[in-house]
Amino acid sequence: MKFQLSSPFVPTGDQPQAIGQLVKGLRSSAAEQVLLGVTGSGKTFTMANVISHIQKPTLVISHNKTLAAQLYQEFKSFFPQNAVCYFVSYYDYYQPEAYIPQSDTYIEKETEINEEIDKLRLAATTNLLTRPDTLIVASVSCIYNIGSPKEYGEFILELRPGVKVEPRSILARLVELQYLRSDFDFRRGTFRWRGDTIDVFPAYEDTGVRIVMTQDRIQRLAKLDPVTGNLLEELPLLVLYPAKHYMTDIAKHKEVFKQIEKDLDEQVKRFKQAGKLVEAQRLSQKVHYDLEMIQEVGFVNGIENYSRYFDGRRPGEPPFSLFDYFQEKYGADWLLFVDESHMTIPQIRGMYHGDQSRKQTLVNFGFRLEAAMDNRPLRFDEFLRRIPQTVYVSATPDEWEIGRAKTAAQTVKNVILGRSVSDDSRISSKTTEKTDSGHASLARMTKYSGVIEQLIRPTGLVDPIISIRPVAGQIDDLIREIEKRVAKKERVLVTTLTKRMAEDLSAYLDEKNLKVQYLHSDVQTLERSDILDDLRQGKYDVLVGINLLREGLDLPEVSLVAILDADKEGFLRSRVSLVQVMGRAARHVAGSVIMYADTVTKSMRGAIDEVNRRRQIQLDYNQKHKVTPQSIHKPVREKLAPIETRTVEMWKKTWSDPVLDMQKIDLNALTPQDRNKFIKKLEVEMRAAATELNFELAAQIRDKVRELKSKAI
Repeated sequence: MKFQLSSPFVPTGDQPQAIGQLVKGLRSSAAEQVLLGVTGSGKTFTMANVISHIQKPTLVISHNKTLAAQLYQEFKSFFPQNAVCYFVSYYDYYQPEAYIPQSDTYIEKETEINEEIDKLRLAATTNLLTRPDTLIVASVSCIYNIGSPKEYGEFILELRPGVKVEPRSILARLVELQYLRSDFDFRRGTFRWRGDTIDVFPAYEDTGVRIVMTQDRIQRLAKLDPVTGNLLEELPLLVLYPAKHYMTDIAKHKEVFKQIEKDLDEQVKRFKQAGKLVEAQRLSQKVHYDLEMIQEVGFVNGIENYSRYFDGRRPGEPPFSLFDYFQEKYGADWLLFVDESHMTIPQIRGMYHGDQSRKQTLVNFGFRLEAAMDNRPLRFDEFLRRIPQTVYVSATPDEWEIGRAKTAAQTVKNVILGRSVSDDSRISSKTTEKTDSGHASLARMTKYSGVIEQLIRPTGLVDPIISIRPVAGQIDDLIREIEKRVAKKERVLVTTLTKRMAEDLSAYLDEKNLKVQYLHSDVQTLERSDILDDLRQGKYDVLVGINLLREGLDLPEVSLVAILDADKEGFLRSRVSLVQVMGRAARHVAGSVIMYADTVTKSMRGAIDEVNRRRQIQLDYNQKHKVTPQSIHKPVREKLAPIETRTVEMWKKTWSDPVLDMQKIDLNALTPQDRNKFIKKLEVEMRAAATELNFELAAQIRDKVRELKSKAI
């Protein structure tokens, strides 16, 4: 199976030379390269062409879920015949286990998993182990522990028609694969047994599987529509992978338990010697409870803290991550693209330290064994040791990526010419001609530095015009500018400094009868994509945000980007941030940027100069090649997950009006477990309303809780 690029477009503008240089670099074993591409220049299309030329399994890392979802949809349209997968954190809500010594407060781990994203994660690892034409778009969560790929790959159920096997053996294997028996609620990750028929709903697919038995022999295998129960097609072979990433071999439990008990005794002994009797008792009680739960039901909340034992890792050894799944199957023969690398690399670099600080406190106060420290993300040096040939993609790459790309480029040239890295002699044309034909073209590129610029857009669009206006009266001026765009059926992005400002400004613009919505980190993962689609389709004319309106958002209808408080120096108003934000207006022929500021900071000046430099290069190119700029027209892609599959999850978001939000939910779609969680959420809101003396709201919520409880009965 090979990657088959499907697109009505052909590379134009700067794309052909960028694709050519990247491919030559990869084929010449360049370890790291940088693609410096301006917004709207088609960096994703360039990546797709490179993947099509190189034909290797590929991982694309993005620094947030919204951009990862957009990239996933784009690559899926470019490679409809291949396995394009989505791998991000599956938590809609995540409260990590923590302890606050100052107030003696222990916070238990609490999570709410999005089943749709969980399915996509499982599909990613399953495809990776079975198909060489796999492309995974991931967030930085790909550096976290997901269990051993060897264990995951060995835990399979393989069946064929005609094979003799007892039904109970199949059921026992399904339980080992973490599937749950559910005769009445058939959903992903469950199975049901009715007479001679076993139905299984794989955790990573949208269709079920029916196993029909006759006298302890498999008569037939078929795909099953989980809603109608209709059989879709016969299967000559069925290979079922686990319902969860983290798998443990029950046969190893005795040895693992002995090691855990040994480490527990040693840690308890140290606590007692230090006079920490409370910590010793606490740790002993917790670990023994966890071991009993694992032994009885195979799982306990926080089982990942014992992953070092079950994985067979030594203390301090890195956990198994998505990178290990690539290496298990392909070694170093795969590709890595780091999208928006100026943001993604710092995130990867900082994750380990934040995780260790929280866990060290838990260990010190007897809530966890020291082995919990090894359930962690990869350290940055461990990440670097695992990466294959890598391309960093950004409109504003950092000096770190540029430096590594230049070093890699020089290494390639030195290897081609048969010189040592320390040899500083110049490349002569005669020497270059003597190199083998496979590398000669790269060696002739005397300007090749590993940093490939892609500044010309296929549409001829140029970077936006920038104007600076005073802060005084900025909101009234902004409203006038918005109304101009609304009259032309164009869209507007407004970026603020805080969530509170984004929400307050949205409320104020709404009072002015403008169709507005805000977008920030409190908005659920899948709903962010919906909001962006609604903006494109005209449900909203204005989108107000903070940091999510920076990198990579593909919004061709946006003709104006307004930056409030542009002169407030800091991360959100740095040179890189400003260049990225201004780039959102570069996909429209009438694109413009308004910066509201009373002074011109160093960051503002640097950003304006860089945008103007690129704009001049683009104008010169258009004039030379007689190109007329045209706005981008792109269809709105289908939803990452159907909205109806998410209605049950609505109660998980932060509420502005719990009663109103409850009215939007189909209560009949809630499972008993979800109903109980929903009731608990409402009760929390009820108490909060009473504390704030909002007794009317508290009474409304109380009545709704009573109604829910009566229906549950």
